[in-house]
Amino acid sequence: MESSLKSAALLEQMKKHLETDAGKELKEKVGLVYQLNIAPKKIGFNEEIFVVDLKEGKVSKGPYDGKPDATFSFTDDNFISIASGKMNPQIAFIRGNMKIKGSISAAQKFTPDIFPKPSKL
Repeated sequence: MESSLKSAALLEQMKKHLETDAGKELKEKVGLVYQLNIAPKKIGFNEEIFVVDLKEGKVSKGPYDGKPDATFSFTDDNFISIASGKMNPQIAFIRGNMKIKGSISAAQKFTPDIFPKPSKL
């Protein structure tokens, strides 16, 4: 996945993580499709789109073909902070650091727990 975003490296790790037993458990536990619109500096500008498909256990670049369960928009730095557990997703949303479209119940399952821990990177 060609990208200048720091997030792309994490999503590349996520792809490998989904092939492990822990990744397969995630598929069974979450079973949702998330579209991530990640901007280098400002939400809505020069966004790169990734899909974390926890139904199929795949990570891809480009918009989801269909309707994702939830779509998130954030900056590269904020995505890294949320995925690594440094920023609480609810706080990020309240502060406007993250925007959500789609199912709120699906969005609530989008937690740092679904991402591989940095020690595994």
